[in-house]
Amino acid sequence: MTKPDRQMLNALLGHQVGTVEIADAARSGRSGIAGWHLDDLQLTCADGARIPAFFLHPPQGAPPARAVVYCHAHGNNYGIGRDELIRGRPALQAPYAADLAARNIAALCLEMPCFAERATPGETALAKAGLWAGKPLFGRMLAELAAGLGWLAAQPEIDAGRLGAMGLSMGGTHAWWLAALDTRIRAVVHMCCFADLETLVELEAHDGHGIYMMVPGLLPQARSGQIAGLVAPRAQLVCAGLQDWSTPKTALEAGLTDLRAAYRISGPETALETHIEEDLGHAESAAMRARVLDFLDRRL
Repeated sequence: MTKPDRQMLNALLGHQVGTVEIADAARSGRSGIAGWHLDDLQLTCADGARIPAFFLHPPQGAPPARAVVYCHAHGNNYGIGRDELIRGRPALQAPYAADLAARNIAALCLEMPCFAERATPGETALAKAGLWAGKPLFGRMLAELAAGLGWLAAQPEIDAGRLGAMGLSMGGTHAWWLAALDTRIRAVVHMCCFADLETLVELEAHDGHGIYMMVPGLLPQARSGQIAGLVAPRAQLVCAGLQDWSTPKTALEAGLTDLRAAYRISGPETALETHIEEDLGHAESAAMRARVLDFLDRRL
């Protein structure tokens, strides 16, 4: 199996990952969740972009905590954004913030372009402008998440050696791509998103994905399982339902075949875990939530 090159992938993404830097972080408010601090942040990038974010972290005096970059979903609901961490969304069992804090896991959730406070310009306008410029919106999103990971690692409340990424749907896709490109991530969880894209196109099941996800020239260069295989030998949990429009069985199995091959080569094979439910659609189940939290407890 051919192993994709990270530089090649970043080139397809418009050479954006690694170019975004968070120059300033201003806190506009602080509240509490499960005895932890929830900071309302405005992150300013060196290029002038402003990113609203939530930072969930232990109070002063606590030992440095392990942490995740929490990647929010799309769901055709542009009003949610970073609020997903604390308010949840219909596809989730409940918000993740309290569950993470209860397990001593900090979290940073960045609001992605075209969502909530960043809703204008919208997804199609941003994506078209980016594609014309050779800078896909997906690449910008990953670049911001990578910058967020760097900011998170630098915080005194955080153990920089125990960083992860997680998300559902768009957030899950962001999480496994970020983990593939950035080796600082120790463990990654992705829910309701993983499929071989070429198979998805063959099944005519690809049109549910937003234009944000378009990466010109990707399919001739690398398959989903090969890209996610760059996470090996680090820990990875793939969660999916076989009634999910985005993970039909044939496309999911094709992706997992490549992914398992990567872990056989780079090992250990036990670092790759799956949670597959026969009757589940595009949503998290109670069993999936339990598996995600158990995985983070063990692997992060």
